[in-house]
Amino acid sequence: MSSTVAETPAARLRRRFPSFSDLQRRARSRIARFAYDFVAGGVGDGAPNVAHNRAGMDAVRIVPRYALDVSAVSVRTELFGRVYNAPVGVAPMGNVGMVWPRADAILAAAAQRAGIPYVSSTVANVAMEELARIAPDVFWFQLYGLPGEKHALSFDLIRRAEAVGAHALVITLDVPARQKRVHDVRNGLVMPFRYRPRTVFDIARAPAWAVASLRAGLPSFPNMRPYAGEGAGLAEMAGFVQRNMVTGVTWEDIARFRDAWPRALVLKGLQHPEDAERAVQLGVDGIWVSNHGGRQFDAAPASIDTVPAIAAQVAGRAKVLFDGSIRSGLDVLRAVAVGADMCFAGRAFLYAVAALGEAGGDHAAAGFAEEIRGTFAQAGVLSVADAPRATVLHPGAVRFEPPRNAPG
Repeated sequence: MSSTVAETPAARLRRRFPSFSDLQRRARSRIARFAYDFVAGGVGDGAPNVAHNRAGMDAVRIVPRYALDVSAVSVRTELFGRVYNAPVGVAPMGNVGMVWPRADAILAAAAQRAGIPYVSSTVANVAMEELARIAPDVFWFQLYGLPGEKHALSFDLIRRAEAVGAHALVITLDVPARQKRVHDVRNGLVMPFRYRPRTVFDIARAPAWAVASLRAGLPSFPNMRPYAGEGAGLAEMAGFVQRNMVTGVTWEDIARFRDAWPRALVLKGLQHPEDAERAVQLGVDGIWVSNHGGRQFDAAPASIDTVPAIAAQVAGRAKVLFDGSIRSGLDVLRAVAVGADMCFAGRAFLYAVAALGEAGGDHAAAGFAEEIRGTFAQAGVLSVADAPRATVLHPGAVRFEPPRNAPG
């Protein structure tokens, strides 16, 4: 008599959705078009920098080494005094509750179970206090500057992040001005959400998403509620965010934030080694190389192409973090091989939640863990620390020349 072992739900999902592309297609067919476009798109007509990030990543080649004992490959990594199970984390993403209800909480819980960093956005749709309770061992907080009254609100958000036990504070620098995201303009996507004939049609074509969103209610920005007023409605909170998140952060602000924050401080969005050097001089612990997922400046280079120069400039004095089209374990290996200490993915995790709901966060984290370990072994890379010694072909790497008017 033969017997069969029942396939677990997680195994069934791995079989049906084994890749980023599978999850992206499922997400596109499952959620409203305007919500999908919000995730997939970037700045500029056609979102060219999103494609640049992917092309830059695909161009990186790694020469494998064989006849090595890869049975003990380790992808655990230490960062800012804590050990994480893999060199990948969940990048900060704002307003993801529009993509799937409580997506922030789903991803925080998945990161906690997987033992990888989770970075909550200032404009998350779940309050930092709740997310820190969900993911106490891996919780980081990302800050957009609110410059009014000499950054009074920024400093209060920093105080709250310290109080809830955030292990790192991530200051985003690459949003000095709001940019026109053409896809959102065409879709009439504004906050608070307004129903238009086209959006009603989009909602009708995504019944599972519509039912889940109706039950949850429209997403809001609870981190802002203490400042907008406890009785503020969605419109008032959205207006508060629009009025107060109006400009970038200066080096003088960063110095003040450094003095106020007692744990690891990370600057996100740097792409030039001179900026990285200035950050190190201010005592910053991490340099996060990023072009905001192609969502801010469509002429910026692919994020992966500026990592080597920044890593060389920093020379171990700070950790190098990275995001920009991280879709697979191979992409993680590429990034750490060219100089990153830790990678972060946004769309890869959010598409999984949009595609699979509550199961999406765990599915994405498990997929990364399996692929990272397998790719490291295939390349003959035995650990994260070993990765920078790999032989890498990186034709797009940017070589920064000294300014023309520099002495000598």
